[in-house]
This record gives sequence, C-alpha cells and structure tokens, in this order.
Amino acid sequence: MEVDQCVIDIGLFRAHFTIYQPQTRASEEFCEDVPDLGETIFVMDYLHDSLRRMPVDFRIIRDVNDRRNYARWQDVEALDDLEAATVFHQPPRIEPGGSLTARHDFDEKGWYIGVVTTQHPTLDKQYKAVFGFHVGGQGLGYWPLLLLLAVLVQVHFWISGGGIKRRRERAASSRPGASL
Repeated sequence: MEVDQCVIDIGLFRAHFTIYQPQTRASEEFCEDVPDLGETIFVMDYLHDSLRRMPVDFRIIRDVNDRRNYARWQDVEALDDLEAATVFHQPPRIEPGGSLTARHDFDEKGWYIGVVTTQHPTLDKQYKAVFGFHVGGQGLGYWPLLLLLAVLVQVHFWISGGGIKRRRERAASSRPGASL
C-alpha cells in the first residue's frame, strides 16, 4: 500500500482510487490518467471504517491554472469561480458500503483536478484530497525522442567503429576493374 499510486490520502484517512471506462476499455483499471473520452466511472474504496460514517464530497474541475499533477488544495481555493470550473459534482453523502462511486461522461480532452472532501462527524475539521489527471491520451509522450536518441547512438557506434571506411572499401572493390 505504501507504494500504490492508486491510494489517495484524504487528510489522515486513505482510500484506494480506481477509474474504469467500460464502453472503451472493458474492466481495465486506471488510477492516474483516463485514456479515452466518454463514460468514466470513479470508484473510491475506503481504507478506514471511519470514512463510512462521514459524508464524502467528490468534484471534478477543469485545470484552468495548468497545475496538472502538481495541483494542491491551495490551487482549488484560489479559483475565482469554483462552480464555473466544475464539470462534475457529487454532493456530500455517506457511503455505508465502503465505496464511493461516481459516473461522468468526459467530452473534452485535457487536464482535470479531482477534489475529495469530508467533514469530521463531531469535530469542526475538514479533510481534503486533490489530484490532477489527464483525460484523452497525451499523444506519444517521450517515445519519439527516445527513438531518435537510439538511432543517433547506433549511427555514432557505426561511424566510430569504422562503418564508413568499410562501406567505401566494399564499394571500391565491387567496381569493375578494381583490384584487390
């Protein structure tokens, strides 16, 4: 659990977060980025029984300030109009079964921020989790650069190993009238 990227901290509580896209990816699970547009189901399994007795609020907002994976609660608080940036909101509710489930249809690619909040049942204390995620694939990423680097390394070894000289010698020896 310590290295599970799908676990989020909601203050002192923890939850396992999973994203599904049943129409395009069957039962494949995601926890960071959402590969496709369309129907997306978010499931948050509570890892603390206390969360089952607390109302949990889940919101998805557009990443209007381009914070991406570095989004924090302060970024959410700094928004001029939270409602205008909100694309999905599930008001606080108690989930006695131990899992929050939310469904949203994404129709735009881009960066979004998930916001989870809960209120302590007896204390005046709020717990929060904020996480950035991308919807709709991010292109090829670093693969073209890595491929170019591999080709350049191969060419360097070929040249430094005498590849050009050997090629010229072979070409010269295959010409008519060339002597060995």
